[in-house]
Amino acid sequence: MTEASAPDVIVCPGGPVLLRGDHVVRDENGGEHHTTRPVSAVCRCGKSALKPWCDGTHKLVPADKKP
Repeated sequence: MTEASAPDVIVCPGGPVLLRGDHVVRDENGGEHHTTRPVSAVCRCGKSALKPWCDGTHKLVPADKKP
């Protein structure tokens, strides 16, 4: 991957990591998830039912337990 094609990474406080651009996300089991979406949200709280993608569950996690 060249520097020009590297995704933008935005960390949302208490929420997901947003990735802009072409990317591959490796899940906790080593599975690779390719995406072509303009923006993808990656779970950081570990509670999503759609891991590695964020499903909004972090909104239900108590503030002291959020990433």
